[in-house]
This record gives sequence, C-alpha cells and structure tokens, in this order.
Amino acid sequence: MSTAPVTPPLKAKPFRVALVQLGGITGDKSHNLKHAKDMILRAAAGLNSQGGKPGLVVLPECFNSPYGHVHFPEYAETIGFTPGEPYDVESSESESVKMLSAAAKEAGVWLIGGSIPEREESTGNLYNTSTVYSPKGELIAYHRKLHLFDIDIPGKITFTESKTLTGGKDITQFETDFGRIGLGICYDVRFPEMAMIAARQGCIAMIYPGAFNLTTGPLHWELLARARAVDNQIYIALCSPARDLTAGYHAWGHSSLVDPMGKVTTTTDEKEDIIYGDVDPDVVQETRSSIPVTVQRRFDVYKDVAA
Repeated sequence: MSTAPVTPPLKAKPFRVALVQLGGITGDKSHNLKHAKDMILRAAAGLNSQGGKPGLVVLPECFNSPYGHVHFPEYAETIGFTPGEPYDVESSESESVKMLSAAAKEAGVWLIGGSIPEREESTGNLYNTSTVYSPKGELIAYHRKLHLFDIDIPGKITFTESKTLTGGKDITQFETDFGRIGLGICYDVRFPEMAMIAARQGCIAMIYPGAFNLTTGPLHWELLARARAVDNQIYIALCSPARDLTAGYHAWGHSSLVDPMGKVTTTTDEKEDIIYGDVDPDVVQETRSSIPVTVQRRFDVYKDVAA
C-alpha cells in the first residue's frame, strides 16, 4: 500500500447553512438585488429553521440578472478584487457587491453571493463570478467559474457560455469561523478534481451555486452532488435559482445538502424556498474512520491531483 500523504485533520466546528433558492429574477437589476437582500435577511433570521440562525447563507448562480450568455454583457459589473489584498467596498463599482456586503454585515453571517457576470476592467473579459463575505461585510474571496457551460444535447438543449464568458484560472477556498470551505459554480461540479483538492487540503464542504436545466437536472444534479460527497467524504451543497417557466432559461431547482456518506440531508422542489442543513465535522470523521479511503489511496500507482 502507498504511504502517500493523508488528508489533513479537519479544523472545523459544526455550523448550519441556509440555501436560498431565489425566485422572481427579472430584467430589472435593482429589483433583483432588493429581493435577494430581503431573502438573505430572512434566511439569516432562521425563522423556519429548527436549529436556529445559520452561520452561512448561500445565493444561487446568476442571481442579479436573467440567466443566459446574451444577458451577461448587459448585466456585468466591475469588481476589481485582488485575492489577499484589502478591498474597499464603499468605493466598489459593483452595486451587487455593495448590496451583498451590506446584507452580510446586517445579518451577521458568512455569505456566498451566488454569482454575477463580472467584467474585468483591464482586459474587458467577462466572467461568471461568485463573491464571499465575512459577517463584518468584508469581501474576502471570489471564484471565477473555471469550466464554462458549453453543451449540445440534440433536440433538447444547446448552451454556449464561451460565446461571452472567459473561464477562471484559480481553485478557490476560504477560511471561516467554522472551517475551510471550497467554492465552485454550477458546471464546475462535473469536474471531480476541484472537490478532491478541496477535501485533501482540509475543506469540510464544497459549495456550488448552480443552475442546472430541465434536461440535465433530473439526470445529474443529485447524482453529481452525492458522487462528489462520497468520493471525498465531505459535505456538498448545491444552490439553484427557483424555476420560472416564463423565463428564457428554466432552472431545475432542488437545492440540496449532501453529507459525507452521500445522504441528501435536506432538499426542496422547484419553487422559491429557503432550506437549512447542518454541517458536522464528527460525521466527516466517522465516515473517514468507517471507510478509510484517505489512508488507502495508491499514489504510488496514480498521481495525487492535490499535490
């Protein structure tokens, strides 16, 4: 057997996550931002949560605009964030960033702001970008979607994000009061290397704001979440927009949290909703003790993608 490095011990505490399956997204950005803030504050209050206030609130992919490559240039905002450097939210050009920062601070929670179309000022490139905020409202991390949604299923769906978007170049993880979290966006979940790297670098969960459609959603949404969870013995959260059949893109919905054994611990249907789930480091450790793949990997035979 290999004596390759073992996944590091988790430095984590239990926490509750709220997934906001946002509906009512229109062509009016100011309306979308106001509604998103209202839902963040509702989620953070934990009124429908038997376990009380969550530590982390998550919005879905592309929450400030209609979903579609034709809309990305119109709704794109300049963020100007450089990882590791202080960011002045008050002088930000992004109205979405300002709203998300204010909401996180008012609610006193960690916040993953789904994603928005981002325009890089220096290049003009457009990205599908998720931003992360501390309970003080500080912008502390962001993730540019690595894998662009370019698919063609004959007779069912064709979608080409690369017509307008550029793929990001960085794996994203961030530290919270309750542990390290990995972050991806939608199509990123199909690429297992991201979750492998996150788990082997000490993340307790991977969070994916996403918007699967009515073709791939029923087939793969839950399957991919459970696969990433079981393969890596971490929690996986997927946060979708609600379904709107009057819109140009019809989201699957069914936001979910999956535990390290592959059990869907909380989920919902296609309508607007706020759901809550618990992330428990003890469940991760029990899973890894019972099925000890972290010490059974054969890195003498194949490479460690996290090395």
